[in-house]
Amino acid sequence: MDKLTIISGIFFLLADIFAIISLALPDWIITDIGGERDTRLGLLWSCMKIYDRHQECVTPDLQPEWLLALVCIFLGCVCITTTIILLISSHWRRNVIPYARWVGFTAMVLFCLAAVIFPMGFHVDEIGGQPYQLPNSHQVGISYILFVLSLWVTVMSELFAGKVCLPHF
Repeated sequence: MDKLTIISGIFFLLADIFAIISLALPDWIITDIGGERDTRLGLLWSCMKIYDRHQECVTPDLQPEWLLALVCIFLGCVCITTTIILLISSHWRRNVIPYARWVGFTAMVLFCLAAVIFPMGFHVDEIGGQPYQLPNSHQVGISYILFVLSLWVTVMSELFAGKVCLPHF
């Protein structure tokens, strides 16, 4: 394995970790309305705390936009994991690197789709905004930031994987 393959694999691993953490946390959209209500909306969990009571977390009924974004992110994580396995196996079979590149590219496309589709769901009742426009009382949380970071790291990984796949003359 050459250095570019190793760098690409490390970046893909980081992107996968960031995406999985972003899915696990309920902090995609957050709000804190004057200490009165603390809401944390996520794709797998949503949590609400009213006044100083115990925080309650539930599995949300996702709108179609957020459900499609969740499916894209999940499939993107599967593609990234497959890409990592292919990059590791390239140590023994060099001819699998182009497949790793294409599977990584698919993950990048799926993450881009999720990044475009997710803000379309800002119209949900819990938020009350418009597609692509959050109201002033809401803001994106750390989960969304980690997902966008995962997207950018996937793009960087794909650039390194592309350098690996260039023909050597």
